[in-house]
Amino acid sequence: MISSRALELQPSATLKITGRAKELQREGKSIISLSAGEPDFPTPTFICDGAIEAIRNGEHGYTMNTGTPELRDAICTKLKRDNDLDYSPDQIVCSNGAKQSVGFSLLAMINPGDEVIIPAPYWVSYPAMTRLAQGIPVPVRTSFEDSYRLTPKQLEVAITDKTRVLILCSPSNPTGSCYSKKDLERLANILRKHPNVSIISDEIYEYIVFDDKHISLLNVAPDLKDRVALINGFSKGFAMTGWRLGYLAGPKELVKAVAKIQSQETSAPSSISQAAGLAAYSGTLDKVLEMRASFKKRRNFMVEQLNDIDGVSCFSPGGAFYVFPDISSYLNSTTPLGKPVQSSTDLCLYLLNEAGLALVPGDAFGEPNGLRMSYAAAMDDLVEAMNRFKHGLSSLILI
Repeated sequence: MISSRALELQPSATLKITGRAKELQREGKSIISLSAGEPDFPTPTFICDGAIEAIRNGEHGYTMNTGTPELRDAICTKLKRDNDLDYSPDQIVCSNGAKQSVGFSLLAMINPGDEVIIPAPYWVSYPAMTRLAQGIPVPVRTSFEDSYRLTPKQLEVAITDKTRVLILCSPSNPTGSCYSKKDLERLANILRKHPNVSIISDEIYEYIVFDDKHISLLNVAPDLKDRVALINGFSKGFAMTGWRLGYLAGPKELVKAVAKIQSQETSAPSSISQAAGLAAYSGTLDKVLEMRASFKKRRNFMVEQLNDIDGVSCFSPGGAFYVFPDISSYLNSTTPLGKPVQSSTDLCLYLLNEAGLALVPGDAFGEPNGLRMSYAAAMDDLVEAMNRFKHGLSSLILI
């Protein structure tokens, strides 16, 4: 009764850890969770007001499959204002979250057996989405020393005759790394030599960049525009995760293909969510900047605390709300009861069950020597989380 496609698909590791943490909390255990990729701020009031007004105005029906004209106009205005990129409304598809835009883009871009290059550590859904589209994920393991950014040499080596897509995520989930202008220029030089390779540029964390302005691949390589699917949305920058609203900006041919897929799978996003998105892009970024400033303080705290632990190393990420420390010194250890800790997954399960701390293992992201900590949590929780992390590690017996 169940297809091999469904049987082979693994559940999201982030949701799995979050779910286990909630189970333990229901059992009465004290759990600090740094596992979810969700801002701990409310959606700004003016955005909620825009949605409420739409409800009261009777905007309760289906919208155009690609999104309301008003929202797509606002997205084009935003892309010009914030990113210096020129798009027209017929180059935009609004979706039920940026996640859907990524998945539908892959369905529209690759055929069975095509290869998709995915720098690791990667967001957990990229390989699964590729497999669902009957493509072949090609993880490319980047290094801690390069702040987990794909190098031109690694890209060149990974490209084959079967390569059809490269997925770039900047700022990155799970590492928080950002590609610099120079990084992107060097990658673009490789991509120009391979015209059959398209790019999915996931920029959902663009408003959460701390020390420099967000740079898109298209800012440094506008000549690649006909090969780029730019993915963005409202969940991270505006704390709108539950509203489920994202979008794709891309060449018209791709947009038409994605729109056809969306018309058969889900149709357009909620009319009310679209009204909220319109309010978000029509208002100020004051609340976004306040949230970013808070995240920056938390980042600095987390990096300082982690680097103060013997055997742990953590670079300071340029964006998003994650740190991804190297914990390889604690692998191949044992718990006080003699249970082996041989992987990042083992370590995270130990910390969850014994220290009451929920983190996501690097194994889930294709990097066995790390783990992801989200600092989208109150500072008091982060202080307690670091105390539990330090205590948990200090209890391990190193071999």
